[in-house]
Amino acid sequence: MREIVQHFKIEKNIKIIASLMLLLIVLLLYSALRDRSRVITLKEADTLIKKDIVEQVLQDQSYFYFYTKDRAYKISKNAVDNNFLYRKYKVAMRFDRSTIYYSFLVFIIFAALLYLIWLHRSKREEYNEAPLAKKAYQKDEEIQKPTINAIESNITFKDIAGISEAKEELEEIIDFLKAPQKYKKLDIKLPKGVLLVGPPGVGKTYIAKAVAGEANVPFFYQSGASFVHIYVGVGASRVKELFAQAKRQAPSIIFIDEIDSVGKKRGEHRNDEREATLNQLLTEMDGFEDSSGVMVIGATNNIDSIDRALLRSGRFDRRVEISLPDMSDRQKVLALYLANKKHSVDIEGLARVTVGLSNASLATLVNEAGLYAIKQGRDNITDDDFDAIKDKVVNGRKKIKSLTYKERELQALYQSAKAITATWYDVEFEKMGIVTTKLIEHDIEILSRNQILDRAKIYLSGSIAIQKHYHDKFTNAKEDIKHAKSIIDDMIEKYSMGDNFYSSSETKEAIYQELIKEVTELIAKLDVVLDRVSTYMLRFENIDQEKVKEIIREVF
Repeated sequence: MREIVQHFKIEKNIKIIASLMLLLIVLLLYSALRDRSRVITLKEADTLIKKDIVEQVLQDQSYFYFYTKDRAYKISKNAVDNNFLYRKYKVAMRFDRSTIYYSFLVFIIFAALLYLIWLHRSKREEYNEAPLAKKAYQKDEEIQKPTINAIESNITFKDIAGISEAKEELEEIIDFLKAPQKYKKLDIKLPKGVLLVGPPGVGKTYIAKAVAGEANVPFFYQSGASFVHIYVGVGASRVKELFAQAKRQAPSIIFIDEIDSVGKKRGEHRNDEREATLNQLLTEMDGFEDSSGVMVIGATNNIDSIDRALLRSGRFDRRVEISLPDMSDRQKVLALYLANKKHSVDIEGLARVTVGLSNASLATLVNEAGLYAIKQGRDNITDDDFDAIKDKVVNGRKKIKSLTYKERELQALYQSAKAITATWYDVEFEKMGIVTTKLIEHDIEILSRNQILDRAKIYLSGSIAIQKHYHDKFTNAKEDIKHAKSIIDDMIEKYSMGDNFYSSSETKEAIYQELIKEVTELIAKLDVVLDRVSTYMLRFENIDQEKVKEIIREVF
């Protein structure tokens, strides 16, 4: 490889030298052929003639040229008596030196270009014959045949806190990897792929490593971005090699982080290399048997951008939602991060004021508090250390999203309105939290107009409740408003569920206003329920549907 690089440097130097030589020739020609004659007046011309020092006279279309022993002069034809000069001197025609100059210059440039083209082709042929150069023109043998190695994960679920729900869903995957024969006997097939979905920093990669650690199997880690190369076919080759290595060491886990980088929907901003890689990934997941012992785990924080073919049955057909930790989870996470550190921290109090922070953000917070304690000359972390650095971490260089107490009150009311609206219209949800909404998605092919609109009402209810209680509107409704608009658009555009076959903006606005009126009346009717649910949510940070039903029964 060094010889190839050296060769390209030499070839580049040759081209630079040739270009400089060409420039030097042009400058020399210009210096040699340019007209150096000095323009003179009629009086100066008479003086030269009277002194009899003019040895030769030439003419062109505009000037007479007087040549003495030492130098040349020129004067306009209109300024002198032409007949006098013709009688006194043998006046001859002067060749146009500029024409000669430019013709010669064009010839030199053309010859230089031919030489450079010949040099480049001859060097290319020479290197194509050399084995080392062939490797260079094949985009590097190491890229074409990537070496992918597995790692042995020593992380288990004991090293991760606040993921009880995800852990339950992944335990059968671990059991399958540990004892696949138990499932084969009963002809039980587990999903080939599991997709971990959640915002950045919630520990998706750590969870995948914990699954490998618990099952004690090889762990193949790849980032989705590592498959996307500038050369078409390289990403697909890497996918093929990845699956081949995993099969050789089965049972094993393939983990593809940021899978949306390679699995984006096809047809949007077309990229041949990405599509070739995605097609290879789909082929590989279809190609290995359920009994191969290879489990593929993907991670994404943008599931909406992933191609539907990746999410269908037989590929990533199991989805595990990993949300930001709630109050209880944050206590466990903080306790884990502080376990091996000397401290006198009120963990419950700290968890209460860190709403919206991810696992990674909490780790950063604990680490910054420890650094601050060391700067103060102490080996014990206290609540004062967290108070001192919290603003810096949240609002300073390391911006971490968090909520103030007033924001928590507002958000609790907002989410509580969504919880009671969903319960009232029988739309199931797993959990409604201050920073999370988990509506249950059912695989129902046929939906009624009312079923579609009920979901839109849920997304509108939060902003309606906030406006009723605070007499103002807030930006936290941004995503829900987008969802509500999308639902109404689909209902009118896709399913033609409006009063008219052809839609209009007035039709959509009328439906929107109808929903606003209905939800506003519902919020007013359930005002006491809303107050109790928001109080509960402010204390515990989330609420399930059964608890909402219990509160409604108590009030009515």
